[in-house]
Parts: sequence; structure tokens; C-alpha cells
Amino acid sequence: MVNDANGLLLPYNDALVISLNVLGFKIKCVLVEPRSSANIIQWRVLEQAKFTGSIIPATKLLAGFNLASVTTQGKILLLTNPEGVMKKTLFEVVDSDMGYKIILGRPWLHEMKAIPSAYHQLLNFPMPEGFKMIRGDQPAVWEMNAILISSSKGNEHAA
Repeated sequence: MVNDANGLLLPYNDALVISLNVLGFKIKCVLVEPRSSANIIQWRVLEQAKFTGSIIPATKLLAGFNLASVTTQGKILLLTNPEGVMKKTLFEVVDSDMGYKIILGRPWLHEMKAIPSAYHQLLNFPMPEGFKMIRGDQPAVWEMNAILISSSKGNEHAA
């Protein structure tokens, strides 16, 4: 693991994963995914915050890039607070393990006028006083990947 001048851990090919203030908590493992047409939050995050009573019942079928699908448990409007900017954000609620606690998709990115860069591990967005930025959390990504790799060992089958 090597640090370059910008503080990135090299070598890397990481997704842009940040921490975000939601529900008055700093939530880690938030994937910034411009290809997602929805903002998604895991049921267990709302359960831990004792916020499940605010979920609006509604089902929707969400399909991933591999055409696997998941049915939502409802939707919820939450206040997100990236770097002091308060935004009401509509999330689809899912009760399945997706590896991330939250996925911020195009609706949130467009609302924030945000520019994500996985290469630079930055999320930039305009403010009246200039651009603000949120750095990616590379150590969290590396830790998640290490857990996934270690949990998959022993589950391999010979072809």
C-alpha cells in the first residue's frame, strides 16, 4: 500500500464509496453510482435508527446490471447532509444484502449537481462560495473487499 501526493492508496481500481450524514448519523459504506436510476437504502439502516415507521409502503422491482432483481419494501424521504448542504432525498428501501448501506444514484447526483470521479476518489458539487468535495473512503472499500474475499474462501467448488 503506497500513498501518492493526493493521499490515494495505490494501486487501486476502487468504486467511489463515501460517508454521508443521514438521520443525524454519519453513515459509512455509501456507494456513489451514476448508473443507478434510484437512491437505495437498506432496511437495517432504518431499523437501527428506529425509523422504519416512516417508510411509505410501495413495491417496485429494481433490476441490477446482471438482471437480478429485488423488490423494494417501500420508500422514504430523508434529509441528507453532505458537507453542510441539507437535501431532502427520496430513497427506495430494500431488505437484502447489497454490500453497501446506501446507494446514491442519478436522482441525488442531479439534485446536488454533483460530479463523481472514481479515478480521483472525489465527489465535487457547487456551492455559492465555490466547489465542495467529499473524498472517497478507500480504506472502507479495501476492508469490504477483504471481508468478501475471506468469506468466499471455502465456498469454492471444483468445476
